[in-house]
Amino acid sequence: MRWLMLSLLSLSLLAHTAAAAPQSLEGKLKTGDLVFHTSRSQQSAAIRAATNSPLSHVGLVEVTPSGVFVVEAVQPVKRVPFARWKARGVNGRILVLRPEQLPEEKRSAAVAEAKRHLGKPYDWRFGWGDEAMYCSELARKAYSAAAGVDFGKMERLGTLDVKKLGPALRERYGGKVPLDLELITPASLAADERLTVVHSDFQEVR
Repeated sequence: MRWLMLSLLSLSLLAHTAAAAPQSLEGKLKTGDLVFHTSRSQQSAAIRAATNSPLSHVGLVEVTPSGVFVVEAVQPVKRVPFARWKARGVNGRILVLRPEQLPEEKRSAAVAEAKRHLGKPYDWRFGWGDEAMYCSELARKAYSAAAGVDFGKMERLGTLDVKKLGPALRERYGGKVPLDLELITPASLAADERLTVVHSDFQEVR
Protein backbone atom coordinates (compact mmCIF):
# COMPACT_ATOMS: atom_id res chain seq x y z
CA MET A 1 0.00 0.00 0.00
CA ARG A 2 2.80 2.37 0.94
CA TRP A 3 4.56 1.56 -2.36
CA LEU A 4 1.37 2.37 -4.27
CA MET A 5 0.95 5.72 -2.51
CA LEU A 6 4.57 6.66 -3.20
CA SER A 7 4.16 5.74 -6.86
CA LEU A 8 1.02 7.86 -7.16
CA LEU A 9 2.77 10.75 -5.43
CA SER A 10 5.72 10.48 -7.83
CA LEU A 11 3.42 10.48 -10.84
CA SER A 12 1.59 13.52 -9.47
CA LEU A 13 4.86 15.40 -8.98
CA LEU A 14 6.03 14.52 -12.50
CA ALA A 15 2.75 15.72 -14.00
CA HIS A 16 2.95 18.97 -12.03
CA THR A 17 6.56 19.54 -13.15
CA ALA A 18 5.66 18.90 -16.79
CA ALA A 19 2.72 21.31 -16.59
CA ALA A 20 4.84 23.98 -14.93
CA ALA A 21 7.73 23.69 -17.40
CA PRO A 22 7.82 26.57 -19.89
CA GLN A 23 6.93 25.67 -23.45
CA SER A 24 9.88 25.76 -25.83
CA LEU A 25 9.93 28.43 -28.51
CA GLU A 26 9.65 25.75 -31.19
CA GLY A 27 6.55 24.44 -29.46
CA LYS A 28 4.90 27.86 -29.65
CA LEU A 29 5.31 28.20 -33.41
CA LYS A 30 2.51 27.70 -35.90
CA THR A 31 2.53 27.31 -39.67
CA GLY A 32 2.46 30.75 -41.27
CA ASP A 33 4.26 32.60 -38.50
CA LEU A 34 6.77 35.18 -39.69
CA VAL A 35 10.16 34.88 -38.02
CA PHE A 36 12.76 37.65 -38.03
CA HIS A 37 16.37 37.88 -36.92
CA THR A 38 19.60 39.81 -37.47
CA SER A 39 21.31 37.99 -40.31
CA ARG A 40 25.06 37.44 -40.49
CA SER A 41 25.02 37.87 -44.29
CA GLN A 42 27.27 40.37 -46.04
CA GLN A 43 24.43 42.79 -46.69
CA SER A 44 22.85 42.59 -43.24
CA ALA A 45 24.65 45.69 -41.95
CA ALA A 46 23.48 47.68 -44.98
CA ILE A 47 19.85 46.64 -44.50
CA ARG A 48 19.97 47.52 -40.80
CA ALA A 49 21.58 50.89 -41.51
CA ALA A 50 19.10 51.79 -44.25
CA THR A 51 16.05 50.85 -42.16
CA ASN A 52 17.36 51.82 -38.71
CA SER A 53 16.26 48.42 -37.42
CA PRO A 54 18.05 45.33 -36.07
CA LEU A 55 15.85 43.13 -38.28
CA SER A 56 17.49 42.17 -41.55
CA HIS A 57 15.97 38.79 -42.46
CA VAL A 58 12.54 37.13 -42.40
CA GLY A 59 11.09 33.72 -43.24
CA LEU A 60 7.84 31.76 -42.96
CA VAL A 61 7.37 28.91 -40.48
CA GLU A 62 6.09 25.49 -41.49
CA VAL A 63 5.21 23.06 -38.68
CA THR A 64 5.14 19.41 -39.82
CA PRO A 65 5.04 15.98 -38.13
CA SER A 66 8.75 15.65 -38.92
CA GLY A 67 9.76 19.00 -37.41
CA VAL A 68 9.58 22.77 -37.70
CA PHE A 69 11.02 24.46 -40.78
CA VAL A 70 11.50 27.96 -42.21
CA VAL A 71 10.95 28.85 -45.85
CA GLU A 72 13.29 31.71 -46.70
CA ALA A 73 14.70 33.62 -49.64
CA VAL A 74 18.46 33.33 -49.47
CA GLN A 75 20.69 31.95 -52.22
CA PRO A 76 18.61 30.17 -53.35
CA VAL A 77 15.09 30.19 -51.87
CA LYS A 78 15.07 27.18 -49.55
CA ARG A 79 13.42 25.36 -46.65
CA VAL A 80 15.60 24.76 -43.58
CA PRO A 81 15.08 23.36 -40.06
CA PHE A 82 14.00 26.09 -37.64
CA ALA A 83 16.82 25.35 -35.18
CA ARG A 84 19.42 25.87 -37.91
CA TRP A 85 17.68 29.05 -39.08
CA LYS A 86 17.58 30.47 -35.55
CA ALA A 87 21.25 29.64 -34.93
CA ARG A 88 22.26 31.70 -37.96
CA GLY A 89 20.92 34.88 -36.35
CA VAL A 90 23.16 37.14 -34.29
CA ASN A 91 23.06 36.06 -30.61
CA GLY A 92 20.16 33.74 -31.41
CA ARG A 93 17.69 36.63 -31.05
CA ILE A 94 14.39 36.19 -32.83
CA LEU A 95 11.05 37.93 -33.34
CA VAL A 96 7.96 35.84 -34.09
CA LEU A 97 4.83 37.50 -35.50
CA ARG A 98 1.52 35.83 -36.30
CA PRO A 99 -1.39 36.94 -38.53
CA GLU A 100 -3.95 35.76 -35.98
CA GLN A 101 -6.87 37.25 -37.89
CA LEU A 102 -6.32 34.74 -40.69
CA PRO A 103 -7.63 31.16 -40.40
CA GLU A 104 -5.21 28.26 -40.29
CA GLU A 105 -5.93 27.24 -43.88
CA LYS A 106 -4.94 30.68 -45.17
CA ARG A 107 -1.68 30.61 -43.25
CA SER A 108 -0.93 27.14 -44.61
CA ALA A 109 -1.77 28.34 -48.11
CA ALA A 110 0.71 31.21 -47.70
CA VAL A 111 3.49 28.76 -46.83
CA ALA A 112 2.55 26.59 -49.80
CA GLU A 113 2.75 29.68 -52.02
CA ALA A 114 6.19 30.54 -50.63
CA LYS A 115 7.37 26.97 -51.32
CA ARG A 116 6.33 27.42 -54.94
CA HIS A 117 9.40 29.66 -55.29
CA LEU A 118 11.89 27.12 -53.87
CA GLY A 119 15.11 27.04 -55.85
CA LYS A 120 14.82 30.56 -57.25
CA PRO A 121 17.90 32.79 -56.93
CA TYR A 122 18.19 35.57 -54.38
CA ASP A 123 17.37 39.02 -55.79
CA TRP A 124 20.35 41.23 -54.95
CA ARG A 125 18.74 44.20 -56.73
CA PHE A 126 15.45 44.01 -54.82
CA GLY A 127 13.26 43.99 -57.91
CA TRP A 128 9.58 43.00 -57.83
CA GLY A 129 9.58 40.34 -60.53
CA ASP A 130 9.08 36.66 -59.72
CA GLU A 131 12.22 35.37 -61.42
CA ALA A 132 14.25 36.04 -58.25
CA MET A 133 13.24 36.72 -54.63
CA TYR A 134 14.50 38.55 -51.56
CA CYS A 135 13.31 37.58 -48.08
CA SER A 136 10.64 40.17 -47.29
CA GLU A 137 9.36 40.06 -50.87
CA LEU A 138 8.74 36.31 -50.50
CA ALA A 139 6.83 36.80 -47.24
CA ARG A 140 4.64 39.62 -48.54
CA LYS A 141 3.89 37.94 -51.87
CA ALA A 142 3.04 34.64 -50.19
CA TYR A 143 0.32 36.20 -48.06
CA SER A 144 -0.87 38.47 -50.84
CA ALA A 145 -1.39 35.54 -53.23
CA ALA A 146 -2.79 33.09 -50.68
CA ALA A 147 -4.90 35.34 -48.47
CA GLY A 148 -5.28 38.64 -50.31
CA VAL A 149 -3.47 40.49 -47.50
CA ASP A 150 -0.47 42.75 -48.09
CA PHE A 151 1.55 42.97 -44.90
CA GLY A 152 3.97 45.85 -44.46
CA LYS A 153 4.24 49.01 -46.51
CA MET A 154 6.00 49.35 -49.83
CA GLU A 155 8.69 52.04 -49.71
CA ARG A 156 10.83 53.79 -52.28
CA LEU A 157 14.54 53.07 -51.99
CA GLY A 158 15.22 56.80 -51.85
CA THR A 159 13.11 57.21 -48.69
CA LEU A 160 15.36 54.83 -46.76
CA ASP A 161 18.57 55.97 -45.08
CA VAL A 162 20.62 55.11 -48.17
CA LYS A 163 23.23 57.83 -47.60
CA LYS A 164 24.83 55.53 -45.05
CA LEU A 165 25.46 52.95 -47.75
CA GLY A 166 27.52 55.14 -50.09
CA PRO A 167 29.64 53.41 -52.77
CA ALA A 168 28.35 49.93 -51.94
CA LEU A 169 24.89 50.82 -53.22
CA ARG A 170 26.20 52.44 -56.40
CA GLU A 171 28.34 49.38 -57.05
CA ARG A 172 25.32 47.09 -56.69
CA TYR A 173 23.35 49.00 -59.31
CA GLY A 174 26.23 49.74 -61.65
CA GLY A 175 26.57 53.43 -60.85
CA LYS A 176 23.11 54.99 -60.85
CA VAL A 177 21.00 54.07 -57.84
CA PRO A 178 17.26 53.63 -58.67
CA LEU A 179 15.90 55.79 -55.87
CA ASP A 180 12.33 55.33 -57.14
CA LEU A 181 12.56 51.54 -56.80
CA GLU A 182 9.71 50.22 -54.63
CA LEU A 183 10.52 47.49 -52.14
CA ILE A 184 9.43 45.92 -48.89
CA THR A 185 11.82 45.62 -45.93
CA PRO A 186 11.83 43.25 -42.93
CA ALA A 187 11.38 46.29 -40.69
CA SER A 188 8.28 47.38 -42.59
CA LEU A 189 6.74 43.91 -42.31
CA ALA A 190 7.49 43.79 -38.59
CA ALA A 191 5.81 47.17 -38.04
CA ASP A 192 2.44 45.95 -39.35
CA GLU A 193 0.04 46.08 -36.41
CA ARG A 194 -2.09 43.30 -37.91
CA LEU A 195 0.69 40.90 -36.89
CA THR A 196 0.65 39.74 -33.26
CA VAL A 197 3.86 39.31 -31.30
CA VAL A 198 4.25 35.67 -30.24
CA HIS A 199 7.86 35.97 -29.05
CA SER A 200 10.49 38.71 -29.10
CA ASP A 201 14.11 38.97 -27.98
CA PHE A 202 14.28 42.51 -29.41
CA GLN A 203 13.36 45.11 -26.80
CA GLU A 204 13.92 47.85 -29.38
CA VAL A 205 11.24 46.40 -31.71
CA ARG A 206 7.52 46.79 -31.04
